[in-house]
Amino acid sequence: MLKQRTLQSLTKAVGVGLHSGQRVELTLRPAQPDTGIVFRRVDLPQPVDIPISALAVTDTRLASTISNAGAKVFTVEHLMSACAGLGLDNLYIDITAEEVPILDGSASSFVFLLQSAGIVEQNAPKRFIRVLQAVEVREGEGAHVKWARLEPHHGYKLSFEIDFHHPAVDSTGQRVVFDMDTGSYVRDIARARTFGFTRDVEMMRANGLALGGGLDNAIVMDDYKVLNSDGLRYDDEFVKHKILDAMGDLYLIGKPLLAAYSAFRSGHAMNNKLLRELLSRPEAYEVVSFEDARKAPPGLAQLAPAW
Repeated sequence: MLKQRTLQSLTKAVGVGLHSGQRVELTLRPAQPDTGIVFRRVDLPQPVDIPISALAVTDTRLASTISNAGAKVFTVEHLMSACAGLGLDNLYIDITAEEVPILDGSASSFVFLLQSAGIVEQNAPKRFIRVLQAVEVREGEGAHVKWARLEPHHGYKLSFEIDFHHPAVDSTGQRVVFDMDTGSYVRDIARARTFGFTRDVEMMRANGLALGGGLDNAIVMDDYKVLNSDGLRYDDEFVKHKILDAMGDLYLIGKPLLAAYSAFRSGHAMNNKLLRELLSRPEAYEVVSFEDARKAPPGLAQLAPAW
């Protein structure tokens, strides 16, 4: 049987929120089988649990926000991406503010935290959402078109193409395909950082956003070039970060997908719209588990090697 996974022990991190600039503490704790991933706002007079779900997403401007009973947590996508990449099913995330810390702007710090705590199997079947029919969402036309699609696939494969018309971005890879069966999330995707433009950062700060952002937790560009002295971590770091984000956004459905995801200029809003479209069509998916782990796609069955 392919089994569910949780942490062996608890682990903690302290950082600042990218947009809020607030200091925030995270405590990642093991959870029982079938708990799922649950954020817990422990700073409130009465702690509030916010279980992940595609329908719990209430805002997708600049980041993915989940809410429950008036409490919210935003910028969850990088931590969720790490959970997806490592195949974690059950986890409590205690948080002392309303934004997940940005740390280095990628998922690699979260991967390190989770692997340091140890990942263990639990005596319960791991459940997947298997896509049975293609589902697509699309917006705009011509030069403004953007779309995202899920198609049947025995495994988990993601393809993303960006289109930014910026000298620093145009000189890098604009399209990437990542397959969990043949690639390594930890090596190939997790280190890709979020990115932004100085003109946008100035505008966001004027609106009380990006208060915790800087060269130590994002790729920052002016109108011509990357300003970070250490350059890029991958030749195609921009588009790889979009894959990282998509993996986090899609994992908010609450179970790993058996599907091929492809997208052109998609973002948090469209990724959530895609999940809602899938869930609105019961004939387009089924929930499955693998009694014989050897029949599961290898990239989703094997535990990711430690650092």
